[in-house]
Amino acid sequence: MSAIAIETRMHRTVGFYGTAVGKKFLMAVTGVVLLAYVLGHLLGNLQIFIPPDPTTGVYQINTYAEFLHSHYVLLWVVRVFLLAAVGLHIITSLQLWFEARSARPIGYVKKDDIPNAITARTMIYGGLAIAAFVIFHILNLTTGNVGPQLQELGQNAPDAYTNVVHSFRVWWISAAYIVAIVFLCMHLMHGMWSMLHTVGWDNEHVRPVLEQIATVVAIAVAAGYISIPVAVMTGLIGKGVQ
Repeated sequence: MSAIAIETRMHRTVGFYGTAVGKKFLMAVTGVVLLAYVLGHLLGNLQIFIPPDPTTGVYQINTYAEFLHSHYVLLWVVRVFLLAAVGLHIITSLQLWFEARSARPIGYVKKDDIPNAITARTMIYGGLAIAAFVIFHILNLTTGNVGPQLQELGQNAPDAYTNVVHSFRVWWISAAYIVAIVFLCMHLMHGMWSMLHTVGWDNEHVRPVLEQIATVVAIAVAAGYISIPVAVMTGLIGKGVQ
């Protein structure tokens, strides 16, 4: 491919991103990436409910954590990719928000083109709250800078089970986690619908169905995440952890 053709394609790409449609498309793409991570992370976290191996006494979530940490390079590749997706998602959403405010300094009394719910009105603030919590969550359960001291079973083998139990026994950590998940639920409700709307899978006939699907998925994800601190605080899991 010639240098002129490459430059032309780059100009078209930049030009497309400069439009509202281009930004919304990028929001949808990064949203899909982050939704996939949220679902995958949930499946990993729910392994805390699996009893320990009867032979070794090792909890499944610790086996899972050891697997992740033993693939150090791949783990960091995924982390950098997710960080880029989060950065693009936040920057693009802020750009669209500022552009909308500049074009319409006085908001409409009613908007008929989006779900008439609080989820649509709290996307920016909820998204920033989620981003702040993600940073706190990393400092809490990944680096150990905040909250109880992290425990390890050996090299590349964090004691994920004990660390989760110790952290969620601290009431304010559990409370912050639950509040953040509620914001995530609202964000997913509107975000999934907006993503389908952006790619053209929305019209007056399928809109109610799409809204119901987005609501069910968002609530199911939130219930899954919230079940963990609730299980710890009620003693359903972690009874043998000192």
